[in-house]
Amino acid sequence: GEQRNTHIGLYDRQTKQNEHLYMFERDLHIISCSVNSERTLLAVSFQQYTEEERVSRLLQSVSKYLTLLIEIHPVNNVRVLKAVDSCVRVQFLYPDEGRGTSTESRLLLASEDKYIEQFDIHVVAEEHRVVIRNPGHLPRSRVADDLVWAQWDMMEQRLFYIAPKESRNTLKCVQFYPDENFNSILESHLDISVPDTELKLVNFGYDYPQDQEVTSKSLNLQVFTSKAGGLCVCCSLASDAPDQITYSIYFLHKGYNKTFTVSLERAETHQLKEVAFLNLDYYVAAYLPGQFLHLLNIQHPDLLCYSLFLAGEDARIDLLPKGSIQCPLASAVLDRWAGRLYTVGISSSALLRFLRSSERDGDRLAALHCALLCAGSTAALERQIIWWIAENLSTCHTFDPIQEFIIASLYCRMCPEMYNLDKLLPYTSLLDWTGVIPGVTCTTDIISLPILEVQNSKGFWDKLNLNLESVKYAEPHLHYHNNVLRREWLNLSQQVNFCLFTIQKEESRTTAYLRNIFENAKKLPPLFQEEDTQQQLLMGLMVAQLKDHLMRHLQYVGKKKIDQIVLDYVANLLNLVHRMMKEVWKRYQLHSCIFCFHRRGGAAEVAVFHIVSRILEAANGLCLPLPPGFHTLHLGLGVRCLPLHTLLHYLDSGVLQLTETCVRKLLEDLDNTEKNERLKFSIITRLPEALGQKVHQLWNHPVNANFLARKYVKLLLEKLGKRQHSGPVPERHPVPVEFLPLNYLTNILAEIESQGLRPCEKQDRVNLRFVEETALRHTVMLLGLKYS
Repeated sequence: GEQRNTHIGLYDRQTKQNEHLYMFERDLHIISCSVNSERTLLAVSFQQYTEEERVSRLLQSVSKYLTLLIEIHPVNNVRVLKAVDSCVRVQFLYPDEGRGTSTESRLLLASEDKYIEQFDIHVVAEEHRVVIRNPGHLPRSRVADDLVWAQWDMMEQRLFYIAPKESRNTLKCVQFYPDENFNSILESHLDISVPDTELKLVNFGYDYPQDQEVTSKSLNLQVFTSKAGGLCVCCSLASDAPDQITYSIYFLHKGYNKTFTVSLERAETHQLKEVAFLNLDYYVAAYLPGQFLHLLNIQHPDLLCYSLFLAGEDARIDLLPKGSIQCPLASAVLDRWAGRLYTVGISSSALLRFLRSSERDGDRLAALHCALLCAGSTAALERQIIWWIAENLSTCHTFDPIQEFIIASLYCRMCPEMYNLDKLLPYTSLLDWTGVIPGVTCTTDIISLPILEVQNSKGFWDKLNLNLESVKYAEPHLHYHNNVLRREWLNLSQQVNFCLFTIQKEESRTTAYLRNIFENAKKLPPLFQEEDTQQQLLMGLMVAQLKDHLMRHLQYVGKKKIDQIVLDYVANLLNLVHRMMKEVWKRYQLHSCIFCFHRRGGAAEVAVFHIVSRILEAANGLCLPLPPGFHTLHLGLGVRCLPLHTLLHYLDSGVLQLTETCVRKLLEDLDNTEKNERLKFSIITRLPEALGQKVHQLWNHPVNANFLARKYVKLLLEKLGKRQHSGPVPERHPVPVEFLPLNYLTNILAEIESQGLRPCEKQDRVNLRFVEETALRHTVMLLGLKYS
């Protein structure tokens, strides 16, 4: 204030106003202050005099620092807690918000003499005021000794500190509970050299002179936790090298650390460079203002496809200066020089701009994953990414963007619902990633896993314990893979026709298994109301195998819950493919005209056909099921866009598959011009047996009749085999013309039919009489005669 008074206030983030708590009638250098949750007590630590003032005033016997406990409801008594020559930081503990008003407050005092202790303060209400009970005797207990570094976690009421143990620096954590107890709950050996000349405190308030002193031996170290049970130690030494900087991230929940050395683009020799670490929950960021921003995924730091390195203008964080910044809690940044606290987050729109402008596959891959994970798999975001994929399919050389989009989107949709699913479901289609970040070298070292001393824990500690257990049991092997699914699908595809269309007296095990597989598939919504036996088989198999996989590792969840998780996963997969098709249709402004075969497709349809072909290729590569109806759309586009020889090549190679819906439409709509006859006949000759029995009769044309007759005769002769029959030839209705070669053939065929070897039981129209009539008609046509 103008009168050189020192005011202490509490800023309310909701009203954006300061609530006045206390005033000193002199200009003081406040070291630290804290108010209890009931706002009845205030703890303040300040410097009484500078060293020069003490010498000039001959006050050597007066302590340099003073720590006070003040009653402020209303302002009343003042109690001296510490009067020492060492700096002290104060921090009230905040109990569970649901506990209500308490008559006890607990206060931590952190001394630069390398110890932390706790004061228990009891209060009583007297005549509209709150006073300390028995202020002359405040119980205290020692929390930590001989520490060289400490950090306070204000949101979770945890104290992390480093203390030497057996010639090694050991990270420990003390958890404070609402029931007024605290326990040492974690211990982890760190290969980090921590200067023991002075105690370094993080999140215990702000001391301006101390924070201005950045020397070449200053240690910048912070501990970050995540909602999913991640525990990271980030550290760096302030570097005086003009062209590079080094920092390390210890992923304690994974059992290894990564050390990065970055070559700087613009050397700044006039000042030391200190990396700021930011906790963005899913990501931890290393930020050097004006140089780079490095985002590393906490749950999956092993693959660099989750590591996004930005430099230059891309690395700029709006509003933040190039000065000293610190991350006191998740998604928040404190500008220590200006005294401002900012909320910080990853912008999905900025990521999309970076995705569009990037030319390196590594940057694109990391931006794609980061956008889906941080912004969530929203409809608007998915649309933008799908459009980007449609425009950049040919420019991604080291990964398939469709595969990564599908797998990453499924991961983001499913894993937030149950935190341990992230260890069981795939998060990328890449088994490894050999890409490098230009100007950055990375080394990985195995470290010992932390020791947890906790039982029946909940929340963060339970999730951390699960992470550590998954590392012990080889986490990469826990993720679901499609290798077994592919083998099983190929094996059952060869049996499915026999098992589905053959009537057996006793149901075999294979038939019962297949029946169960198809029942699984019926629970999933189709893209179109049509049957696709192969895709339904793959869907059902995926449901069965994914269910078995989760049951092995989530035995405590329950079968009903796992059934729903699996159905949701496969349904989301089918929905994603449907969504991609829908957005591509919109992007190129297509309509239902793809099923109009009277005219050729334009440039837009050709582009969509190639995109749909890439979706099919991506799904086949991962052995993912496609929604029934996909192959109908694909074939419709192919008929409209491809020349006949290319179309037939795609059919023969399996890229395009004949479906009943599309074949029926083609046979019914196209007239019998010479060009259309070639197309129809090419399709007819390639139809599978089951489909051919359903659609052959739709094309009433001599070419089709001739084909059916030849096929019927061929099947009859093949079925005869070595079977002989000496019985009498059955009577036949007389043929209207006497043509001895035909009579001889029909007699032989009639004998074969009499043995019960007729191949086409479901096609009443295709029989011996049909063969006779077709043969006569074809012969008369070849002779140029008139058939009546």
